[in-house]
Amino acid sequence: MKNRAYAKAGVDIELGNQVKQSLPELLRSTHRPEVLGSVGGFGGLFRLNTKGMKRPVLVSSVDGVGTKLKVAFAARKHHTIGQDLVNHCVNDIAVLGAEPLFFLDYLGTGVLKPRVFESIISGFAKACRENRCALVGGETAQMPAFYQKGEYDVSGTIVGIVDEKRMLDGKSIKAGDVILGLPSNGLHTNGYTLAREILFNQLNLRPHSKMKELGTTVGEELLRVHRSYLAVIQKLLRRFHLQPRTRSIKGLAHITGGGFTDNIPRILPQKVDAKIARGSWPVPPIFELIQREGQVSSSEMHTVFNMGIGMVMIVRRDQSDAICRYLKRIKEPVFQIGSVVRGRGQCHLA
Repeated sequence: MKNRAYAKAGVDIELGNQVKQSLPELLRSTHRPEVLGSVGGFGGLFRLNTKGMKRPVLVSSVDGVGTKLKVAFAARKHHTIGQDLVNHCVNDIAVLGAEPLFFLDYLGTGVLKPRVFESIISGFAKACRENRCALVGGETAQMPAFYQKGEYDVSGTIVGIVDEKRMLDGKSIKAGDVILGLPSNGLHTNGYTLAREILFNQLNLRPHSKMKELGTTVGEELLRVHRSYLAVIQKLLRRFHLQPRTRSIKGLAHITGGGFTDNIPRILPQKVDAKIARGSWPVPPIFELIQREGQVSSSEMHTVFNMGIGMVMIVRRDQSDAICRYLKRIKEPVFQIGSVVRGRGQCHLA
């Protein structure tokens, strides 16, 4: 009967310990040789290996999933949320040319439900394995009366490494360079507040509502996993970025919150602009549905959503065809979506 007073107040320590019993196995499934220590310590241990690097630089990022969580709550499907978070964080450091090393998660909830907890953590582990990134630990907080019934929040922190001489910083981008786009897998993890307002509040749809133009239910469409671009980025860098004279990839931009207009300028020098040609790639039906039914302007759509392009690459013009041929050979769709022109470090939609 110990700890019953705390449990009655809303925090069940014994339940927390019970649902965490599967953690050691899940964390071991993401193991890298550099990981030290055991599960349950006060801090995750990682022996840094910088062999082959002259000036190693640690790269870190932290993020959440946003109101995509509301769709998961409504659909009662939680197994993709962990993958969304890991992949989002991986992409944020991959654009710098970094290799992800380890990931830590935070999960806050009112009442800890074992099935939901296991689904989320399994998603973290799955994505970490796929990205060769160690899941070294995290924090789970039970906070009754802080969250609405059945709801939770997640965030994650990732740490990676890159040799400074191979880091992608966009400084060499100049007028005449070509802008390529890699396709997204739907909304990824941004724009869900507007999407939910239009689809659920204005159209009165539900997660189980089937939409012929989507070819699936609304919930399944909105819960598509945020893509990881790590594998394709690493292949491109090995082929086109190893030697100074062959560095054809000048900058990468992860198209997340802020869409094209906010994210592409993050890698542009102040003397150039990015000119994006709308209509130069196929826009997935979900975006067309949101725009039409919500009467959202095209400019706002490209600011809120990725519109079907999750990763942007700025490359040398004389190497753009070779890069496109290589991507098609490895069965990665790619679109030439614009060019770099003289300007003031902004992104324009044409």
